[in-house]
Amino acid sequence: MSDEADFGEDGGGYDAEDWSRLKAFTGKIATLDDVQAKRAVFALGDTEDPRVIDMDLPQPLIWWEADGEQAAVAVQAESHIGPDGDEMDVLGLILPDGSAVVALMDDVDLVDDTDPVWRRLVDEAVDADDGAD
Repeated sequence: MSDEADFGEDGGGYDAEDWSRLKAFTGKIATLDDVQAKRAVFALGDTEDPRVIDMDLPQPLIWWEADGEQAAVAVQAESHIGPDGDEMDVLGLILPDGSAVVALMDDVDLVDDTDPVWRRLVDEAVDADDGAD
């Protein structure tokens, strides 16, 4: 799942030292209006029993996606019951370049900002982004 968004005036990007400035979306289930206003990464429809996941946000993590591992920071966390009756724990993530993606909790490892793998992945993403300018 991917939902590109631009969080913040500077594009929302971060490095291993300033990620904590990201604004979290907490306390309620996001609506389409929240996503359009760039307060939230995602809003899910066609689900039942939506609940906010009680976790500290923003939260550094390593996201395991098709291309391998990526550093990210969770800024939104919700639990939903899908159309098939399965519970889905869904996270709104911000990547170091400021883009936003949606991931399942099963596809991430929660870490802290001292984790050497997370820091390396952030540095590599920032360096790659600098080279693209």
